[in-house]
Amino acid sequence: MAFADDFILATRGRTVREAENIANIELTKMSAWAKDNKIHFNEQKSETMLMSRRKRKEVEIYLNSRPLTQVQSLKYLGIILGTKITFKDHINYITDKCSRLIFALLKSAKLNWGLGHEALKTIYTGAILPLLQYGAPIRKNALAKDSYTTKLFRVQRLMNIRIAKSYRTVWNEALCIITGLISIDIKIEETVQFLQITKGNKGEDDMTKYDRKTNWPQNTDYDVQPKDWLHPADTVRITEHQEKSAIQIFTDGSKSEHSVRAGIALFIQSKLVYQMRFTLHYNCSNNQAEQLAIVKALKSI
Repeated sequence: MAFADDFILATRGRTVREAENIANIELTKMSAWAKDNKIHFNEQKSETMLMSRRKRKEVEIYLNSRPLTQVQSLKYLGIILGTKITFKDHINYITDKCSRLIFALLKSAKLNWGLGHEALKTIYTGAILPLLQYGAPIRKNALAKDSYTTKLFRVQRLMNIRIAKSYRTVWNEALCIITGLISIDIKIEETVQFLQITKGNKGEDDMTKYDRKTNWPQNTDYDVQPKDWLHPADTVRITEHQEKSAIQIFTDGSKSEHSVRAGIALFIQSKLVYQMRFTLHYNCSNNQAEQLAIVKALKSI
């Protein structure tokens, strides 16, 4: 998995030794590729981490024939990963960072002077909340533990007290009602559900109804990539009528240097019964002329 000039190589094996050998083989290939393409991977900035429940905790991974430093946790794309994938270190990191930001704001947000309600609310939604929500879909299972969610509630409570200008003894649920802010656990669940809907991920907890043909969420604004578009042959059926009473319609649009025109002709039993021409503004395109002809033809039917 790579991102810009930063990448992570994940290997797995039935034993620690097998995973270690696979990692060394792949890193050797990468070093050879980098040498051929005049690229150098810095082994001093690279780290290795073992995720295993086995007693053995040390591995020997080499890059550019030099051993990599083994760590108990590493940070990648803003997410701190640990050996047990509990995200405990990440939650501690973001809550400590948010707490420091809030305590810095307390100097200018006193009871009777300083930053007002709206300013503090804007700071929370624009700076504090994104930090708490970042990476929520991949650590949603970790948030099932009360010890982790309690730390998030403490951060939100610090801001709620300052926004509401209330006493410290007020419950956080009441503070959320006073300030108009949604509880942090609900906001994180909303982030997870939104990602599942937009990405079309049908998880066990996702109750979204999906269309059987397209496999897309129903009644949801969905940004579909061109590679995921259905072929017109799979969505549109063309039925040809060979009967004499069939209606035949011909439409056309054209654009020249002088004008933009559109026309329709309607035949019933091979007899011309209706025709019309239209002149459009010179700024209109050829596609607009053809579309207008189609619309007028449908109205004539």
